Amino acid sequence: MLMAERRRLILEHVRRRGVVSMRDMADLLGTSEITVRRDLTALAGEGLVQRTHGGAVLPHGLAHEPTYREKATQAAAEKAAIARLAVELVQPGDSIVLGAGTTTLALARELRAIPELTVVTNSLLVAEALMDSSGIELLLTGGTLRRSIHALVGPPAEQSLRGLRASLAFLSGNGLTAQRGLSTPNLLVAATDRALAAAARRIVVLADYTKIGRDTMCQTVPSAAIQALITDPRADEDEVRLIREAGIEVRVASPAEAPEDEWIEAPAIPAG
Repeated sequence: MLMAERRRLILEHVRRRGVVSMRDMADLLGTSEITVRRDLTALAGEGLVQRTHGGAVLPHGLAHEPTYREKATQAAAEKAAIARLAVELVQPGDSIVLGAGTTTLALARELRAIPELTVVTNSLLVAEALMDSSGIELLLTGGTLRRSIHALVGPPAEQSLRGLRASLAFLSGNGLTAQRGLSTPNLLVAATDRALAAAARRIVVLADYTKIGRDTMCQTVPSAAIQALITDPRADEDEVRLIREAGIEVRVASPAEAPEDEWIEAPAIPAG
């Protein structure tokens, strides 16, 4: 395959999925990881991709906050598998915190059959997913609606979480590295996520392969405060090893076969 055609295919893949790994692209293109590394380096030099450990992502920059719609089209099968593994950590009678995100929404849907559960969340989508579950007591924070992620944020959200103490917090984000921990591009979202984390004794991060090895502007939870990570087999192996070495328990969820562009649909949020 000619170099120009190979790089075109790599660029198409990263634009469609938001992330690529050298290993996956080498398998897809029938070439070596060394060749893919050279291609990614060249594309990064042109500003078309941003290099990460073991691959590349779209060059949105540290301060870009993807919308719910953008995130919902990525790694749907992996997110569903992560949710199925995460629900095994929850027992009847538990009190848990769920942050905003497409993976935490997938987990919320898995929680509906667990009785005598208390769920604290700032996500309108999580609240909607659980509102008809009679065995679940649902606590929704206050705050200002951030429409791009369908979540309540800001000082009122943080204030409503003070004094609460749950057994588990399940959080997602836009990036996770061993060095910096969990991060997100927005200051208000980061402050609210920190308050959610502070309301639980144990913090579990749910992050598919598109988040592993990625760093964004605002740190939410440092690595030292994270007890466990649930991710998928496509996560960058080097970064996962560093995360384990940082003392974080890592669980890997294998997804079932699913359409590549399966999408978790969000309901419309009225304006105003």
